[in-house]
Amino acid sequence: MLQKRDIKKYLSLIIVLLSMMLPDVAMAQNRYRVGVCDWMVLKRQKLGEFKLAKELGCDGLEMDMGGLGKRDSFDNKMRQPEMARKFRHTADSLGIEVGAVAMSGFYGQSFARKKSWRWLVEDCLNTMDVMDATVAFLPLGGCGNNWTDSLPLRREIVERLHEAGEMAHRRGKVIGIDTPLDAKGNKRLLREIGSKGIKIFYKLQTAVEHRRDISKDLRKLGSGNICAIHASNTDGVWLRHDKAIDMPAVKRTLDKMGWSGWLFVERSRDVTDVRNVKKNYGENVRYLKEIFGKEKTDR
Repeated sequence: MLQKRDIKKYLSLIIVLLSMMLPDVAMAQNRYRVGVCDWMVLKRQKLGEFKLAKELGCDGLEMDMGGLGKRDSFDNKMRQPEMARKFRHTADSLGIEVGAVAMSGFYGQSFARKKSWRWLVEDCLNTMDVMDATVAFLPLGGCGNNWTDSLPLRREIVERLHEAGEMAHRRGKVIGIDTPLDAKGNKRLLREIGSKGIKIFYKLQTAVEHRRDISKDLRKLGSGNICAIHASNTDGVWLRHDKAIDMPAVKRTLDKMGWSGWLFVERSRDVTDVRNVKKNYGENVRYLKEIFGKEKTDR
């Protein structure tokens, strides 16, 4: 009769053999994680965002810092200890991770001109600590972001990002920036910034809007320069029907690059039913899971 210790040995051996037989499947499951942006699913810093993410089939979500407008600080609930405790408990109980924390308020503000930028970055880093996130999102394209056409503004952006990057790096975190630049321009910008705490939060929509070959741009940028990806386009059709993005080709490219990380759905809503959150995001999450959960992408 088998002893308890012998049973444990046999079970351990079976587990090892199974992991050897299915390495590609395990890698596919662990390499890519899929989430949604809470401000786009109408749940910005609301406890219900975790339950919704679970219902949509997500691995996690990208939590926003809250509205900014022309204020000096984000409307951030995570500065309240009791609220932060509730959010963390809810996320943990549902098994939903916060894969990134977003400073989406900078879509409408200039990072080069905002006087309270240090406080805003510090606030974001503190929120990342609360939710155990290591990646932040900082958009540098949008309203008031004409720094690419102004040398003084570019210099200010570079100086501020270097300091912000060092703040993040000291705490074991990375701030991912979204810029209107191509791979060559982004690599040059990263060299100018000169901080391990700054990488590119790659956005497929940006590449499409500038008519770039996404796979070619990704390869040129390189795996080590990308901390996360917004894997969606502007609103129009679901990702499954979007002819501007060859998602299987994107996966093949990322596979070959050896990249791994979070894929967040920001937009790509059906423009005829744009406020149907569950239908739009449920479909897009399902499609990304179909593509990026595959052992191998068909040629």
